[in-house]
Amino acid sequence: MGTNDTTGAGASARREYERRRARDEAGIRATWGEGRLGTLAVTLSGERQSTVAWRSGAVGEAAVGRALDAIASEHLVVLHDRRIRGTRGTRGNIDHVVITRAGVWIVDAKRYRDKRPALRVEGGLVRPREEKLIVGGSDHTKLVDGVLRQVQLVSDLVGPVPVVGTLCFVDADWPMFGGAFTVRGVEVCWPRKLAKRLAALDGQVDVAAVAVAVAEHFPPA
Repeated sequence: MGTNDTTGAGASARREYERRRARDEAGIRATWGEGRLGTLAVTLSGERQSTVAWRSGAVGEAAVGRALDAIASEHLVVLHDRRIRGTRGTRGNIDHVVITRAGVWIVDAKRYRDKRPALRVEGGLVRPREEKLIVGGSDHTKLVDGVLRQVQLVSDLVGPVPVVGTLCFVDADWPMFGGAFTVRGVEVCWPRKLAKRLAALDGQVDVAAVAVAVAEHFPPA
């Protein structure tokens, strides 16, 4: 197996964006016609926010993918855009899987422009301690839940090999010093920070064997 796959990070998100954009345009032209009036209506309408979100997601996945591909080697295999069997659509995908000699990293790429990720801890005395992921002042802990589900799926496959979840934020408002943190066991950081950390890992994991198992169980999306 090569050091990284060739399906392209963010490929399925880009396909979903193109599908939604074409559907939106078809809906507008169904109302205004295929001629100049329809073209003008398409231009003036702009893109739906829900459609734009898929384009932004694809950009984020591609950025993280480039950072990971730059450190790929025979001891560090990168798989992009892997499909979770039994699911439909791109919501059932794992953005990136990185197999290192220290274990497997599940990387979920997110693009929140100019918004700062932060850890909020609530409770701890009278009520149970609860860690939350805050992005731009809003609660996005559901992103952590999603990564933990993916971690469990991969853990079920690779058995004793350690599996770590990561949320990698692109174009976020990171502070000049520090910034990275862990919430409920999921690491939160940015592409360069993640790549540097992964490149420095070492251990006894059979990278090639684990990569083959993961690639076969989670095919390209």
